[in-house]
Amino acid sequence: MTSANINFFTEDTSFIFANDELVSTWLTKVADHEKQEIRNLNYVFCSDEYLLGINQKYLNHDYYTDIISFPLSSEVIEGDIFISVDRVTENASKNKVNFENELYRVMVHGLLHFLGYKDKTQEESITMRTLENKYLELITPI
Repeated sequence: MTSANINFFTEDTSFIFANDELVSTWLTKVADHEKQEIRNLNYVFCSDEYLLGINQKYLNHDYYTDIISFPLSSEVIEGDIFISVDRVTENASKNKVNFENELYRVMVHGLLHFLGYKDKTQEESITMRTLENKYLELITPI
C-alpha cells in the first residue's frame, strides 16, 4: 500500500469528522486498486452556504451541490475536495441511507474524479455509481 497524506478539515460547520484513520486507510486502498498514488488529499467538510460561495466564485454556478473537487495534478492524486455536510445530510434522508454511508459515498466520488472518472453522461454516471458501490464495500464498518 502506498503512503498517503490525507487530511480532514472543517469550514463554517460544527461537524466533527471522527474516522480519520479508518477513512485514510480505505481511500488509500481505493487508490491502490486503481494503481494510483495519493500524494496529498484534503477533504474540507463545510456548510451549504460555504460550498455555494465556492461554486459561485470558482465555477460560476449558482446552486447548491454536495461536492466540489479541485485537483492540483494529473500525475498523482493531489488536491482539495469540499463536501457540504448539509447536502450529505439531506441526500441521506432523501435516499433513506444513514449519514455515514452517504458521506463515504460522496468522499469516494470525489476521489474517483481525481482518478479520472467523469459523470457528465448517463453512461459515465452509471460507471461512477458502480465504482462507488464497489469501493464502499472495502470500508468497514459502514
